[in-house]
Formats: sequence, C-alpha cells, structure tokens
Amino acid sequence: MAEPSHEDRDHPPAGPWRALAARAASLPGKLLGLSVLFVFVAEILIFFPSAANFRTEWMRDRADAAHLAALAADAAAEQDVMLSDQAIRDLLAGADAVSISRITDGANELVLGGFIGEAVLVSAELEEESLLDRIVRTCDALLAPPGRFLRIVAKPRAAGSEAERISVILPETGLRAELIAYSRNIFWLSLFIAAVTGGLLYGVLLVIFVRPMRKLASAMTAFKDDPADPARTVTPSGRADEIGEAEAALAAMQADVRAAFAQRERLAALGGAVARINHDLRNVLASAQLISDRLAMSKDERVAAMGARLLRAVDRGIRLCQDTLDYGRTSERAPDMVTVTLRNAVDDAAGDAFAATGAADWRNEINETLEVSADPDHLHRIFLNLIRNALQAMEGQDEPVLIVTAAGKEGAVLVQLRDTGPGVPDRIAETLFEPFGRSGSKAGSGLGLSIARELARAMGGGVRLLETGPEGSVFEVKLKAV
Repeated sequence: MAEPSHEDRDHPPAGPWRALAARAASLPGKLLGLSVLFVFVAEILIFFPSAANFRTEWMRDRADAAHLAALAADAAAEQDVMLSDQAIRDLLAGADAVSISRITDGANELVLGGFIGEAVLVSAELEEESLLDRIVRTCDALLAPPGRFLRIVAKPRAAGSEAERISVILPETGLRAELIAYSRNIFWLSLFIAAVTGGLLYGVLLVIFVRPMRKLASAMTAFKDDPADPARTVTPSGRADEIGEAEAALAAMQADVRAAFAQRERLAALGGAVARINHDLRNVLASAQLISDRLAMSKDERVAAMGARLLRAVDRGIRLCQDTLDYGRTSERAPDMVTVTLRNAVDDAAGDAFAATGAADWRNEINETLEVSADPDHLHRIFLNLIRNALQAMEGQDEPVLIVTAAGKEGAVLVQLRDTGPGVPDRIAETLFEPFGRSGSKAGSGLGLSIARELARAMGGGVRLLETGPEGSVFEVKLKAV
C-alpha cells in the first residue's frame, strides 16, 4: 500500500473540517457557542469584584499577622527582653513584612522593621478604599513591575481600640503571585462553568426549540415536494407556546393549499366540460338563430315580434357562450407600457362600443394633451367593456348620456366615466367585479368588469365603482401618469 505523501499529511482532507464548520454554523451550533460565550462573559464581569475582594482579604491577613508580630514585640519589651536580629527577622517573616508600624491617634510608631531604600512604594488604606478603587488597584497589582513594595494601612481584626491602625510594608511580589494564581483558577473554573451551563442550555433548547423547528422545516419541505399528499400534513403537538401556534398555522395553511389544489382540479375538469358544452350549445343556438331570423321576417306582425324577441335572446346566448370561452382561454399577456394620448384612446373605445351596442350622447371632457403610461390594447379593452356596460344599463332611455373626465393625482391619472342609468343595486354591487357575477344588465355576461379590473391591475392601476344612485353610476379607472 502506498504511503501518503507529505502534502497529504500536511493538509488533511477538508471533509471533516467542512462538516465541523457546517455544524458550528447550524442553529444548534450557534446556540451552544452563544451560550458558552455569554456565560463566560458573565464570569469575566464577576471576576474583577471577586479578585478585588481576594486582594483585600489577602492584605487584611497580612495586617493581622503584622499586628500579632507587633504584640509579640510589645510583650518582649514589657519583660525587658531584647529581641535578637534573628527573632525580629522571624516575626517579620511571619507577616511577609519588611517593617511594621502602629498608628495611634495619627502618630506612626515603628515596632519592627528595616529600610527599603529607594524602591517604589505604593500605599493601600483599606478602610478608605471604595469598590472601584479596589478593582483598579487589583488590575495595577497584576501588572506591577518587579521590585515594588506595598504599604498596607488597616485596622486589625483584634485591635484594642477603634482608632488603632497597623501599617505594614512588604514586597508586592507575593500579592501579584497570589492574584495570578487566583486568576488562573478562576479562569479554568469559569471555563468549566461556562461549558457545563452552555451544554445544559443547549440540551434544553435543543429539546424545546431546535427539534420542533427542524420538524416544522422538514414538514414544509416535504409539503412543497408534494402538496397533494395528505400524509405530508404536519400534526400540531398542542403546545401552548409560539411553536405550537406555528404548527397550528402551518397545518391550517397546508389544509387551505390542499383544498385550493383540489378546487383547481375540479375547476379544470369543469372548464373542460363547459368548453365542450359551449361548443355544442353554440351549434344549437346557431340553428335557432336561423329559425328566429326567418320568424322575424314573417309578414304576420305577431310572429315577427316574437321572432325578433327570440332572435335577441339567441344573440345573448351566443354572446354568453363566446365570452365564457374567451374568459376560460385567456391568459393575459404582460402589458407593453407606452405613452398613450388618453382622449383619443377613450374615443376609439367609445366608437367600437357604439357600433356594437347602441348610441348615446357622448361627452369626452378629457384634456387633449393628457397622456398616460399604458398598453394600448389593454386600455382599449378596459374602456370598451366599461362603455358597453354603461350603454346596456341605459338601454331603453330616451336620452342616454355618457360623460368621461380625467385628472392627475399623486403620479396617477383618475378617469371617471359617468352614465345616466338607473344605478347599481346593493345586492349586485357586492359581486360586480367577480367573474360571471350579476351585472344588472340583461344582456351582460358578467365578465366585462372582471376583465377590465384584471387588465387595469396588470398595468399598475385599478377599476372601481366610485358612486351609484338613481341618477346614474360613476366608474373610476386608475392609470399611471407619464
């Protein structure tokens, strides 16, 4: 077997590292990392006050030891015993001190000690320090240069009077070494606590948050692949928190989408059946049209009148069949937006509507220079449908009037078409723009207004019934201004 090359040994496969990076970038990995980080940061913030307290206790211990050494020196002096140099050194060593003094009523009395020469000396009066002072001086002690001495002024715990203070001078090296050891222990303890706490938080969050979210994500992915499969519907767990609400909302959405798919399939089948029925019905109506046309030409006035009425009914049936087929086939193309002179476009649509449906007193009050951004074909169909509907609504009137006006407003052009028809009843107004809805016109198919609104929305506008009443109705078309 061939040995791995130096390059293979120096650069291990990227697969394990890539997998590790992927785990770290996942939601559980982020939760674990953030949990450990936050706990560790909290431990660091706690470290400074605790280190300051450690420094204060360490110095109090030295002050108490110095006080005991001073008491021993006082006892020897009361017995007229001269302490030897070795005894003095032993007493000072017990307090790690260079010199010990007693401060009484502001007077400093040297009890034991020697000299420190020109070494740097820093003082710490424990009774006067605030917490902030302790923290700052703890950091200073950690960074202290070698050879510096520390003067501690404190009240011994076993002091004979309230005013008694002890002053002890000692090398700061011992305090610095103790603080470094304490900091090292705190660091490892904090790291352990952060790891344990982070792991516990990770486990809890994994159970109550991450796993349910993974289940939701898997359910959404599976549903996307095959929405029609009932087995891919998520089952709510019944939880009372936000995840339970999300599960219930997802289950409801999946049910709605599945119902919409089923309805689409039924509508598609119904559309195919309607198309076939329409084809046969148009053939039947074409034959009936020929017969009614002949009846309308009869010399008998009664037969001719009945034939004319039958002819109009057949024409409406054929038109309804044609509109239904056109609507079912229509997949409106995207509008080709160009600049259109609005007055001319509306006049063209009105001319076609009058030729097909009937005449009216046409009053186009749109400014000749007003232009809009629209698809010319879509615009023509919109106004053709609206004007044709208005003419059908005014059918039978002696003097039908149609008035069209337009005005610009906030980057749009609002076109208002007013007729003198009987108005739109409330029961019809509710479904006026729905496909095959009731339009109020006997000859209408119920598709004109639906198509007009669909085309207007495709161009970024809209169509609405602005007002209606016994004096007539006003439809408003919103278009984009140039």
